[in-house]
Amino acid sequence: MASSSTPKYNSNSLESSSIKRTPKDGTKWEQNEEIPRLPGETRVTDKEVIYVCPFNGAVKGRLYVTNYRLYLRSVEIDPVVILDVPLGAIARIEKMGGASSRGENSYGLDITCKDMRNLRFALKQEGHSRRDIFEILTKHAFPQSHNLPFFAFVNEEKFAENGWMVYNPMSEYRRQVLSWIHPENQAVVMRSSQPLVGMSGKRNKDDERYLDIIRDANGQISKLTIYDARPSVNAVANKATGGGYEGDDAYPNAELFFLDIHNIHVMRESLKKLKDIVYPNVEESHWLSSLESTHWLEHIKLVLTGAIQVADKVSSGKSSVLVHCSDGWDRTAQLTSLAMLMLDSYYRTIVGFEVLVQKEWISFGHKFASRIGHGDKNHADADRSPIFLQFIDCVWQMSKQFPTAFEFNEQFLITILDHLYSCRFGTFLYSCESVREKEKVTERTLSTWSLINSEKAKHTNPFYTKELNRALYPVASMRHLELWVNYYIRWNPRIRQQQPNPVEQRYMELLALRDDYMRRLEELQITNNSKISNSSTSSASPSQMMSHVQTHF
Repeated sequence: MASSSTPKYNSNSLESSSIKRTPKDGTKWEQNEEIPRLPGETRVTDKEVIYVCPFNGAVKGRLYVTNYRLYLRSVEIDPVVILDVPLGAIARIEKMGGASSRGENSYGLDITCKDMRNLRFALKQEGHSRRDIFEILTKHAFPQSHNLPFFAFVNEEKFAENGWMVYNPMSEYRRQVLSWIHPENQAVVMRSSQPLVGMSGKRNKDDERYLDIIRDANGQISKLTIYDARPSVNAVANKATGGGYEGDDAYPNAELFFLDIHNIHVMRESLKKLKDIVYPNVEESHWLSSLESTHWLEHIKLVLTGAIQVADKVSSGKSSVLVHCSDGWDRTAQLTSLAMLMLDSYYRTIVGFEVLVQKEWISFGHKFASRIGHGDKNHADADRSPIFLQFIDCVWQMSKQFPTAFEFNEQFLITILDHLYSCRFGTFLYSCESVREKEKVTERTLSTWSLINSEKAKHTNPFYTKELNRALYPVASMRHLELWVNYYIRWNPRIRQQQPNPVEQRYMELLALRDDYMRRLEELQITNNSKISNSSTSSASPSQMMSHVQTHF
């Protein structure tokens, strides 16, 4: 049973998390505009609607649609209710009710989002009010299905930092399948897809020799360790479709371990079950059993456990490892990137984590287009799956267990997930580098890292302590894993939010105070140096001056 306690309610607060005075996503108010707009964002239409809020009831307002967002602003209510949803976060738009519907607010639109919420808008039944807004929303929410560009290609924002400069493929390049080399024992983390053994037990001498070379290069092991992310029964079943696993006859110098991580379809269904118990209402009376029935934390546990085995084998076992699943771009990416995060402190920095995502996920070909369904109206596509979300959840679990080990904070991870869906940036668009090059993504779009690195203070963990060469091994038992409430249940206003964290806020204030003292010290030193510049007396060093400065700490 997981340690996740029942989310706490604040019964006195029914104020929606969507109620806000000012936009928080970098948008700016244009003069005489009723909605905020990004540079390059254009308004398409607007209409009077009733927002059927699951928390506050029916809210009368005006719904605006741009080429980037769906934006509702309430009327006749104080405080004003604001609903601001990037169109890229929409998974499905359905018509609700028919011409003969008579129930209150029973005619309109149902919108399912990719970020754990649903939206419902009631419309007047006169004329073609619903048809028009349905067609416009569908067209702009699913641009790839209507020969329209992603908003990322018309976004005209400017940032102080160029996020595309974070990752240089050539500087990271070693071999096609090499992810990481241990700096001391030279053991490596390799990745691949499954061997194409098939039912007839086909062999490939070059592949067998290649694995022997990897083993020999390590020089400290008799056998190469192979981690197959799949359950063994699935690996056997894959033989029927031409796949399979490394058998002892063909790979006598390798030892194979199955990690029992389920496929994309199981993960998709698990997230659906999780959404059912957290939105719009949290299943409070049977919270633990309901959470357990989703198996979400169980899957998180298996992914973390597998990554721990990979990391420990490389670091403590001093052995090179090969990691694969079926195709090599889902569970494999989860395992290699998490193992690298455990082994290498560089990837726990903000820029290092960005490099990790670029290298292990984007460059190695995780199928973002298929798994997320960017701009595609086919919401029932069997290829959709929350694999990257699961990875970020695992990172969050690690950050909870090691609160000083990561330079980035929770908001950093949430921002990444929000823009995984938003299509505001080009970072997560498409599934492979060849398509990105064809579409000139780095030339024609902005990077998510441009936004984050231009606002680093918002995404920095104030408790971060830089450490070198320290491996982190999180506890992957169900007792130590938690549901990420601030992500999965963030739309529910009844959940008592702890943001901003009072301890973190006070620590930030103390850091600001320290920086202010350091600034004053530098000014005093400059003034002092100028006064004695013509004197033969040497000026005091900063460390000497620092010893005379007292602070509140």
